[in-house]
Amino acid sequence: MEVNFNISSDSTPKGCHAFPLGDRVSIELSVAEMTVDSAWFYIGNDERVILGCDAEIVRYDNGFALRYDLDTVNILSQDGLYFCHFEFVSDGVRYYTAFDDRGFCYLDTHFVNETQILVYDEKYDSPTWLNGGVMYQIFPDRFSRGGEVTRRDDANYDEDWENGIPEYPKVRGEAFPNNTHFGGTLYGVADRMDYLSSLGVNCIYLNPIFEAYSNHKYDTADFLSVDKSFGGDEGLQFLIDKAHERGIKIILDGVFNHVGNDSIYFDAYGKYGTGACQSKDSPYFSWFKFHNYPDSYESWWGIKNLPRTVRCESYVNFITDEVIPKYMKMGIDGWRLDVADELESDFLDKIAKAVKSYKPDALIIGEVWEDASNKIAYDERKRYFRGKQLDSVTNYPVRNAIIDFVKYGNAEFLCDTLNTLYRNYPPHKLSVLMNFLGSHDTERIATVLGGESDMGEENDVLAVKKMPEDVRAKTKELLKSAYTLLVSLPGVPCIYYGDEIAMEGYHDPFNRKTFSEKGFSDSYSDHFKKVNNIRKNETLFTSTEFECVTLAESVLKITRRKDEGVLEVLANMSEHEYNYHVEKCTDIYNNVEYTQNITVKPKNVLLLKIG
Repeated sequence: MEVNFNISSDSTPKGCHAFPLGDRVSIELSVAEMTVDSAWFYIGNDERVILGCDAEIVRYDNGFALRYDLDTVNILSQDGLYFCHFEFVSDGVRYYTAFDDRGFCYLDTHFVNETQILVYDEKYDSPTWLNGGVMYQIFPDRFSRGGEVTRRDDANYDEDWENGIPEYPKVRGEAFPNNTHFGGTLYGVADRMDYLSSLGVNCIYLNPIFEAYSNHKYDTADFLSVDKSFGGDEGLQFLIDKAHERGIKIILDGVFNHVGNDSIYFDAYGKYGTGACQSKDSPYFSWFKFHNYPDSYESWWGIKNLPRTVRCESYVNFITDEVIPKYMKMGIDGWRLDVADELESDFLDKIAKAVKSYKPDALIIGEVWEDASNKIAYDERKRYFRGKQLDSVTNYPVRNAIIDFVKYGNAEFLCDTLNTLYRNYPPHKLSVLMNFLGSHDTERIATVLGGESDMGEENDVLAVKKMPEDVRAKTKELLKSAYTLLVSLPGVPCIYYGDEIAMEGYHDPFNRKTFSEKGFSDSYSDHFKKVNNIRKNETLFTSTEFECVTLAESVLKITRRKDEGVLEVLANMSEHEYNYHVEKCTDIYNNVEYTQNITVKPKNVLLLKIG
């Protein structure tokens, strides 16, 4: 018995289950080697069944098909996440469509689950300036020194840029000041425009730059001031202007879920005299939830130096009417929203409206670690992709799946992950997905691929631990393959500073070491430059038609199609050569033409253009 389930419309690529409000969506089920007596179609949301009705039946000699044409306006009436299924009776037995973890349909005699349909009502256009581009993430204190800046009086400085080790707690998880700086600045970033341009970068994502006590700046002290140790407001403006001269955009980290306890707003140490801890009459008192004033309060994940903000009217207005406008007027090009899951939907709506009112093509990326189309967090079904909030999200699911494939050869997991996101996400959201292999929140990708797990070792060991040279050499080849795969996917590749030279580092803060001066001339980055340039100049990388299939154990093929041809990405993470038959194609990385047969070497990825 063969079962096929398909959802489609004229405006959406084949296989995608996300549709604009107003589309007429065809939902079809075909079943071979069975008969049908009667059939029904059902669709609903988290709250109720919206429609249950007879399905159209078409009978064939060897089976039948069921169909329902869904009018998203007249039946659903609004954007949302919906779930649907068919039921039918055959020879007196009632059957239900059900779906496995890979999205494939099968039949069951009991209700099991449904498949999702996302309907969006887009209010803002996703930015097109990212097409063919590359994002580069910079931890400002660790990338490059430059300019004359005022160093903080309340900070410690490590002058050993090349060999210094970030401050760390003796025991992982213990609180520590995180107040040792290395002196990287925004002027230093501006000085590296030639290098960033050579990498193909057209967007810089900066970790937080607002005034704060720590070196990571996620403990904001003053949203309306760029930290003077980075160069202050003048340094940011200088960077924006220099970047824009080179066609490079700037996006900031918006940390709007919490602030620092050592801040104008909370003022736990009485430094400012205006904060919620100093007086219940403070204009900021309503921004926080105290359990036992002033010592016990709600904080982010129980971290006491990060009091969580309450999204009261005065706080929301402050962010949307003062903070966002200030930096948009300075010329920034978008925001990455920290812990987006913890920002309420109404707050996200207002943030997006504020950002887009200043620059309609600004980019808004949410930090989301799972499938963003159906995410439930804090008892709320998130509506990130329904048209009024996010342009894109951080693509952690694909990062994890690429690592699993490159390290262990798990081709099926990567294929399933890619096909699921392709099915669930609107095409215009896919085109600006933030695809990455590492970030400030993860171990360095070279360390992960090198198999050098910390194995519970003490921080004193991890602070200085490095791979043996033979392991590092193999790891660098794996990293090339991983990045080539990343570049081949819908979305925008994002390089965490130093990954292009295979920097090593375990968990935070060891993944935030300084970028060596020698790194700017490291020939290893040539691979990143080359594949980025190929991607920029080959329009097939912008195709909205996408498919991933496994060809053999540890071997997969990614296909992207447009009118001008087909791009096939062959990835072999096995220990053996893989032979592939093709009539005629060009290896666009090595500029070699093939006819009939291709041999893909172990641990290798080929970019093939057909047509």
